[in-house]
Amino acid sequence: MIGEESLSLPKQRKDFMELNINRISTHPGNVLKEEIEARGISQRQFSEMLGVSYTMLNEILNCKRPVTSDFALLVEACLGISPELLINMQSRYNLTKAKMNPSLIARISNIRKAVAAL
Repeated sequence: MIGEESLSLPKQRKDFMELNINRISTHPGNVLKEEIEARGISQRQFSEMLGVSYTMLNEILNCKRPVTSDFALLVEACLGISPELLINMQSRYNLTKAKMNPSLIARISNIRKAVAAL
């Protein structure tokens, strides 16, 4: 029989996981903003290259709008950045933000209590 301590995570791993719980994942807009700045491309130029409005691009680069699959494919065509990378970053960002939402946390807690009572 496997002992209980062999099933638990090592203390260092637990500490690492606890540190990452409160860390907000990087929004892909931050990466794109740094990339176009490094390439000397203005936001206005980049929006024209992509064929999207300046306002939409600016909101993405300032983390106020999510990166969609369509947008990620446009970025790949323009900059060669993997659309999967951008979408995965957006998903992690969304999950992190959701895990920090007090009303969602309360709803999840209530659901878990109801399920445990079954």
